[in-house]
This record gives sequence, C-alpha cells and structure tokens, in this order.
Amino acid sequence: MDSDDISVSDRFEKQLSYFEQNCELAIVGGNICEFVGTSDNCVGKRIVPESDSDIKAYMKKRCPMNQVTVMFRKEAVQDAGGYLDWYCNEDYYLWIRMSLNNQKFANIPEILVNVRVGKDMYARRGGGKYLKSEIGIQKFMLEKGLIDKQTYISNCVKRFILQKALPNSIRGWVFKKFARS
Repeated sequence: MDSDDISVSDRFEKQLSYFEQNCELAIVGGNICEFVGTSDNCVGKRIVPESDSDIKAYMKKRCPMNQVTVMFRKEAVQDAGGYLDWYCNEDYYLWIRMSLNNQKFANIPEILVNVRVGKDMYARRGGGKYLKSEIGIQKFMLEKGLIDKQTYISNCVKRFILQKALPNSIRGWVFKKFARS
C-alpha cells in the first residue's frame, strides 16, 4: 500500500477469518475503491473475480488481484520465487507463477482498501516501457501454456491501443468506463 491508501477498519480480521475458513488458500485479496481528495469521494471501483477458477480465467486477460489488498501465505510466495523484477508488473508476474504452482486464490467480494488516485495515474499506465512489460507478461503466459496464440494476439493488440496509441486523457476515460465500476 502507498502511505495515502486507507484500509477499511476490519480488513485484516476479514482476511484472516477467510484464511482460517479456507485452509487451502494461498492468497486472499479484495476490491478497491479509488478516490480523489477524501476517501468519501469515490471515483471508481476495481471489482475483481472471487473464486479460484474465476480468478485464474480472468488472469489470462488482466491482473486478477488488487495488489494493495492481498494477504498471502509466505511459503506459497517463496515457492513461486517471490516478487521478481518486472517493470510495473511484479505482482501480476507473481500471481501467474503462483497459479503455475497450483496455488489457490480468492478475493473477498468487498472493498478492502480505499486507494488515492490522481490524474497522473493513467499516464503511468501507458508508454513504450509499460507496453513492453505488458507484452512480456503475455509472452510468458503463452510460453507456459496459460493462454493460446489467439488470446496472446488479442491481449497484445488491446494493450497496444490502450497503452501506446491513446493519449492519456482518453486512456483515463477508457479505464473509468470499461475497467472500473
């Protein structure tokens, strides 16, 4: 979490309880509310899939976990090699490797963290370096057999349009309209 993000007051109790009730889980996350100014000024929510199977299906197209919300079993992360350098995608890369290790995922269907955003957020989600990183993640999934060639091409084309072809102002609108509720 960044220092200006705000966990809901009972976040950790909810996640620990979820782990206790589901011992097979390696990682538990949840949804986020993005706010500007004060936490009651919610401008978008990133809702992620809940079940292991839905998370793993979603993973083939987009990152299925909100990094700021995750709680995980240390051993499961270590078994996957831990966080490794991958420009702006260290978390997504880790989740993919954990999936390849047959780890179980879950997201609690609630807002767990309020995340401060600003106009610069969408600028960080674009550009050549970011696109190269994203294409690399897709290539890794293709090589590991998580996605097929058609999904790889589709994912890469969408990322090129969103991250390289669109100006920041339109990229922000697209994110708000199609990637947030």
